[in-house]
Amino acid sequence: MKLILKVLLTAIAVVILAKFLPGIEIQGYTSAIIVAIVLGLLRITVKPLLIFFTLPATIVTLGLFLLVINAVIVLLADSLIGTSFEVSGFWTALLFSLLLSLFQSFLYSFLNEKKEK
Repeated sequence: MKLILKVLLTAIAVVILAKFLPGIEIQGYTSAIIVAIVLGLLRITVKPLLIFFTLPATIVTLGLFLLVINAVIVLLADSLIGTSFEVSGFWTALLFSLLLSLFQSFLYSFLNEKKEK
């Protein structure tokens, strides 16, 4: 149940960011859900491999290269999804990934259940 809520919250964040960021185009809500699923799958499968292979660059840049990896994941999602989701360039993908992470952390905070003592 939490997984479905996380996908829907990510899709909402994608729609909001597509409305406000120039260079991000999305066709509709169904496309936003597809983007959320593809981004989730890429973060689970491709991102650990990219982190492993770029570990020296990540260490030298004190972790800032992870921002580049996040932008590459967004660009890869753009190329996999096709015409229903468009990102205009690398800097737009970088800004989109930063803002999406902020939105996700804000929205996911509502899913955390308070543990009673």
